[in-house]
Amino acid sequence: MRRLLTVLMLALLSLGAMAKDAPPASDDPVLEARMVRIAAELRCLVCQNETIAGSSADLAADLRQQVRTMLREGKSDDEIIKYMTDRYGDFVLYRPPVKGTTWLLWFGPALLLVGGLVVLVVVLRKRLRMSADRFEPDELDVPDEGTPS
Repeated sequence: MRRLLTVLMLALLSLGAMAKDAPPASDDPVLEARMVRIAAELRCLVCQNETIAGSSADLAADLRQQVRTMLREGKSDDEIIKYMTDRYGDFVLYRPPVKGTTWLLWFGPALLLVGGLVVLVVVLRKRLRMSADRFEPDELDVPDEGTPS
């Protein structure tokens, strides 16, 4: 049994040694770094909880390639992000701006939390003012006299 485990471990280690890093899609490391920085600001339209930099979806790969192409054309980071938001809306931004249409997105969770705390405080204060006879007594598990235990 021990030999089998040793052989399996060596096989797994040899697979890891043969793995290679994916070559960068661009020969220019500065361009690739800019692409990664921009891609980290754009949401994957398929995954929705990942950036296109971290997503393995085909659409994310296409968007990364489109960003590379626009960088090679000499477009600035702001121009690329503006192009993406014009095409896909604020949804494509991983951190959308605070404005009228995104106000609920940014502040909604805080409002729900505050509302929940207010309800909790009101209910607890109301219960504190109630007399003990308003609460039902706990039921004891006492067997009936007519049933054998």
